[in-house]
Amino acid sequence: MVKSYWSQFLRSHFRIKRSFSSSVSQVFGPPPRAPQRRVVVTGLGMVTPLGCGVETTWKRLVEGGCGIRALTPEDLKLDVLDRETQLHTFDQLTSKVAAMVPCGDNAGEFNEELWLNSKEHRSVARFIAYALCSTEEALKDANWIPTEKEKERTGVSIGAGIGSISDILNASQMVCEKHLRRLSPFFVPRILINMAAGHVSMKYGFKGPNHAAVTACATGAHSVGDAARMIQFGDADIMIAGGTESSIDALSIAGFCRLRALSTKRNSVPQEASRPFDCGRDGFVIGEGSGVMVLEELEHAQERGAKIYAEIRGYGLSGDAYHITQPHNDGRGAILAMTHALKQSGLHLDQVDYINAHATSTPLGDMIEANAIKSVFSDHATSGALALSSTKGATGHLLGAAGAVEAIFAVLAIYHGIVPLTLNLSHPDPIFRDGFMPLTVSKEMLIRAALSNSFGFGGTNASLLFTSAP
Repeated sequence: MVKSYWSQFLRSHFRIKRSFSSSVSQVFGPPPRAPQRRVVVTGLGMVTPLGCGVETTWKRLVEGGCGIRALTPEDLKLDVLDRETQLHTFDQLTSKVAAMVPCGDNAGEFNEELWLNSKEHRSVARFIAYALCSTEEALKDANWIPTEKEKERTGVSIGAGIGSISDILNASQMVCEKHLRRLSPFFVPRILINMAAGHVSMKYGFKGPNHAAVTACATGAHSVGDAARMIQFGDADIMIAGGTESSIDALSIAGFCRLRALSTKRNSVPQEASRPFDCGRDGFVIGEGSGVMVLEELEHAQERGAKIYAEIRGYGLSGDAYHITQPHNDGRGAILAMTHALKQSGLHLDQVDYINAHATSTPLGDMIEANAIKSVFSDHATSGALALSSTKGATGHLLGAAGAVEAIFAVLAIYHGIVPLTLNLSHPDPIFRDGFMPLTVSKEMLIRAALSNSFGFGGTNASLLFTSAP
């Protein structure tokens, strides 16, 4: 009797569940198809070793300027340590060159009093201040002054690779000296990567997506590509996107020295230390700065009469799945990222006129990227019609900001019809032959489409493909 009752109960319960599941599947149809919205660039802002501001940076770049100089003990941000320890630390560094943002109150210089020492900004670290400065320029360039309603459709996507290591070092010193009560209440907000995007959104009241990629040297490119997709999928109409970095400090430089990643052979001639694709390259030169774009949905930009620099047509990203610092010898990650960007753009290989290479001046990385480019673009790469350069000879390697800064260079190349040069390329790597060669002089030419590559530690890769304004 009891057994019969429970058998009936279970059969009834099972029928109810099946009926409920069936009704749910009938109620919920497929989600609405994502809108295919086009994304354009309407504003640019930069803080780089070549200067503060887009105009200053671009002018110095195409004229062959270099922002790399010799390090001094004062550059290491070791104020909490005694002078003897500072000098001892400096002496132990095998690399003594860096690409620093020029500071001062003159035109084209980063004003520390305004962005770091003012009452409004004392709670922000330098990498955040660089992002705020470049964002202000980009917004003015785009002439974007949104209403309260429009702020809900405006978002921020600004990432960084490392953040403020100097703050962490100073805090650690306080712990060692048992001075924990001196720790700033702003310590945690100063070191969090997402606080660059956070401060931008709070300053301007932007209530759209608030995003911060942290993907080593591919950070800036990922931040721009992710922002473009947020507009494409309807999450926002405008995105403030880019990357920022300030890691010229004792611990960061020492860490990269221990990895044997930095240039050490040209400490006495710093402007010759970063030499992408050159046979004499021996490592990258650490740099700092920020690059920010205003991205906008095409019709939105056209309706308000915005200046349009270029259109983002492709974004490819991939992983090497191979090694923490070295790319795979066959360049498969780079190949995948470039191939995905091209496929998404709908362009043919021979429609790409310029590539801003990631090429950081490392012996292995530059060669692998060059091979990957040759593999993807094949005959177009050797035809002489594909212009190629790496701008890191002028700026050094800006780590988390590199992808955004170099994407801006790609956009400016399209807008001005000028391909920037590759500095210090006196003896090209043997991979360059049969018409495949980086430019060593800035060249005026019609650029319909430009590809910008960014590859980072952990095998993370991103490629952005821009085309001329629609």
